[in-house]
Amino acid sequence: MKSATLILFTLLFFIIACSDNKTQTSDNLNWTTDLGKAIETAKAENKAVLVNFTGSDWCHWCFKLSDEVFSQDEFKEYAAENLILVKVDFPRSIQQSNQTKAYNQSLAQKFGVQGFPTIIIINSQGNPVAKTGYQAGGPANYISHIKSYLGS
Repeated sequence: MKSATLILFTLLFFIIACSDNKTQTSDNLNWTTDLGKAIETAKAENKAVLVNFTGSDWCHWCFKLSDEVFSQDEFKEYAAENLILVKVDFPRSIQQSNQTKAYNQSLAQKFGVQGFPTIIIINSQGNPVAKTGYQAGGPANYISHIKSYLGS
């Protein structure tokens, strides 16, 4: 009995210690949720579209991408000049309308999203050119990563 209790206690300790208490990202970027309008704006402004499929309140790698890249000034400046940003969110504890859930699910199916974060890069002509995700190395590396798909 003591060994079972010890095992249970140890397991519970590791679950709590390894859990990420963060609940949402806050990068202060100008995200939109309407991909169609974003593509229209991108064409008009000759910008690319970055579509961020995320689990904003639960996904560890989404938190890392937001903290290490999206919340950094270098990325914010690049995004303001070169990107239209779309967030397609799949939260666990944030309420969404059924319409939003259905729209987000249809986009995930369209782009073959199977995990989070998934980043889709769409060029200024409205054509998807990349499907990627988290990349270590901070904003400079991520910007270079995006540019490699856009030929800039």
